[in-house]
Amino acid sequence: MAFDKKPLLRAVFSYFGRCPTATRLRWGRILGWLTPRLLKSRAHIVRVNLARCFPELSDAQREALARRHFRLLAQSFIDRGLCWFGTPERILSTVELQGEQHLQALLGQGRRILMFAPHFIALDAAATRLTLFLKESATLYTRQSDADVDEIVRLGRGRFNQVHLVSRHDGVRGLIRHLRKGIPVYYLPDMDFGRQGSAFVPFFGVPAATLLSAAQIAAAWDAAVVPVISRLDPDTGRYQVIVGPPVDDFPGDDTPEAATARLNRLIENEVRPDPAQYYWVHRRFKTRPEGEAGFY
Repeated sequence: MAFDKKPLLRAVFSYFGRCPTATRLRWGRILGWLTPRLLKSRAHIVRVNLARCFPELSDAQREALARRHFRLLAQSFIDRGLCWFGTPERILSTVELQGEQHLQALLGQGRRILMFAPHFIALDAAATRLTLFLKESATLYTRQSDADVDEIVRLGRGRFNQVHLVSRHDGVRGLIRHLRKGIPVYYLPDMDFGRQGSAFVPFFGVPAATLLSAAQIAAAWDAAVVPVISRLDPDTGRYQVIVGPPVDDFPGDDTPEAATARLNRLIENEVRPDPAQYYWVHRRFKTRPEGEAGFY
């Protein structure tokens, strides 16, 4: 008989969603210490990414960044319990939203909105907080390999207002169907999905396979590209989500490649003040130009 993990997973994440802040932070510190020791392959990826993107730092400085990164990553994992099972009141008091007036103004103008949300540690908290603000939104969703986990994640991400979870199998076309109806789209621009639909665009000076979709969608559908930057304070357990004004004159007369390079520079500028907040555990440079050896 197969073991039903769902009740246990619900109990664990529900506990994280209800426990006191000090307890959340204690679990985050424990998991943050354990993670790089247990997930050595992920720790290797983080170190490679930091070495490629910050060659000017010493080994000791990059190692300190890696430790802080895993501390933040672990806390964000624990805090999915808060996002998926915590009360709306507690989420509102823990996750501060700034700049929502930019979204409100665009909605009032009837503009199509592409929320440009790079992979920061606090991404899940930002998405949850925005679904409390927006009556309707859409985002891509990757089905989890475990059916029990998949159900918990889907229900957690869609618990507030109306959230359209578009299968990654449907890709950007699925998002565009909602965008055309005036539904704001939460778009994650900065993962390596291979060569198809991508160009090698510099990211911290390293050619990175980057989807051109944001620039193409903005040009084709007159969508405003609105940056959403999120950060976590590991000492207080509080999150900050900043919605910026629409990217000025985007894409303008730029080619999709030049416009995408402009967005990558925007991400870099937001990463530099606290690099550990970025999601370095993914293989951002997995796809290499022809003839170049892999990094990992």
